[in-house]
Amino acid sequence: MNDDPIGSLANAIRRRSAILFVGAGVSMSVGLPSWEKLIQRMAKELGVDDEFSMRRDRFQTLAEYYRIKHGSIGPLRSWMDRNWSVTKDRIGKSELHRLIVSLDFPVIYTTNYDRNLEMAFEIYGRDYAKVGNARDVAQARQGIPHIVKFHGDFDEDTSLVLTETDYLDRLSFNSPLDVRFRSDALGSTILFIGYSLSDPNIRLLLHRLWQTWHRSGYEKDRPPSFIFMTSRNPVEEAVLERWGISVVIGEVDDPQAALVDFLGRLAKMVGIERDASVDP
Repeated sequence: MNDDPIGSLANAIRRRSAILFVGAGVSMSVGLPSWEKLIQRMAKELGVDDEFSMRRDRFQTLAEYYRIKHGSIGPLRSWMDRNWSVTKDRIGKSELHRLIVSLDFPVIYTTNYDRNLEMAFEIYGRDYAKVGNARDVAQARQGIPHIVKFHGDFDEDTSLVLTETDYLDRLSFNSPLDVRFRSDALGSTILFIGYSLSDPNIRLLLHRLWQTWHRSGYEKDRPPSFIFMTSRNPVEEAVLERWGISVVIGEVDDPQAALVDFLGRLAKMVGIERDASVDP
């Protein structure tokens, strides 16, 4: 495990050779509902019993059933779009989003469907390109940050990775966004934030990342990758270290405050100063 993860990350960010991977925890920090709320919504509408509905590990199956019953996930996507939105003022007051923008990663991947990251870039007057499909991969303007919507976007129903079929289709890891990620990951330091290690999708992604390097024969030349966690778990840390992922543990008890503290310390090491250019 890297002895000085923040220092290593700061150096990679200065060289513009680091990419960020953003999970649900970042959106929840500004008040978006948890996955449990989405599961409860689907279960209530479908008349599914509470015992099944509270099993977070089965939400893809529940979403698959929703698609079968309704013919599409359109109504659910519409509900999510209405209820999983945050005001511009709320994003503008989020220190976490300010730090993400100010760190100026050339590429940000996110499994979140919402537009919070895009809104943050707009608030701070920063250009960006949204990448959500093969056309975007080919046409995204170079020289500005790319926000890659890895599990889809509310603007396009068919892009959402939500149902069991969607997730199983992604196991092949050969969609246009997967191909782009493999390419980006080969030459970049990666920082994962806002994730739980119990999330099977992020575990698959981390394993695939390790597998790509392991099969290449050049694993020792792999750039370091990191995941930010709010508490220590020796079992998980050992598994992730085996996959070449160093765990960075927060120094503050509150999860949101811990992440803000970590990114703030990282920004100081990179040499980013808060000035008028990054004020809303």
